[in-house]
Amino acid sequence: MEYGKLVAVTGLPGLFELVSSKADGGIVRSLDDKSTKFVSTRIHQFSHLESIEVYTIRENVNLIDVFLAMEKSSLSLPDEKNAKSIQQYFEQVFPDMDNERVYDSDRKKMVKWFSFLKKHAIPLVLSESGDVDGEPQS
Repeated sequence: MEYGKLVAVTGLPGLFELVSSKADGGIVRSLDDKSTKFVSTRIHQFSHLESIEVYTIRENVNLIDVFLAMEKSSLSLPDEKNAKSIQQYFEQVFPDMDNERVYDSDRKKMVKWFSFLKKHAIPLVLSESGDVDGEPQS
C-alpha cells in the first residue's frame, strides 16, 4: 500500500485506501478491517493525506513532514485521549507547529494516523504526483 493512495473520510474513523473514484464518490478500503465500500461525496468529503498541510510558525508544511519528525523521534507516542500529553509531545517532536491554529483534535488525529501507518508498515514517501508548490517531491 502506498502513502499517496491514502485518504481520510469525514464521518468515518481511521484511514482508507482509495481504490477507485467515481463522479459521485469513491470506493475505499479500510486499513483497519480491509473491508471495501462505496462512499458518496454527497455525504462525505475525502482528504488525501498527501494534500494535508499543517500550520507552523513559519510556512505551512505537508503532513508527511510531521510524520517524518515523529518517526525520527525517540519519544514514545502519547496517549490519544490525553490532549495535554499530545501537545507536550508535539512541542518536543515538532516545535514549529502553530499551537493556536492546530487544534487538539488535529494533533489527536495525527497521532492516530501515525499509529495506523506504523501498524500497517506503510512507507512515508510522497508519490511523484504529490507535487508541492509545483515541484516534484523526492
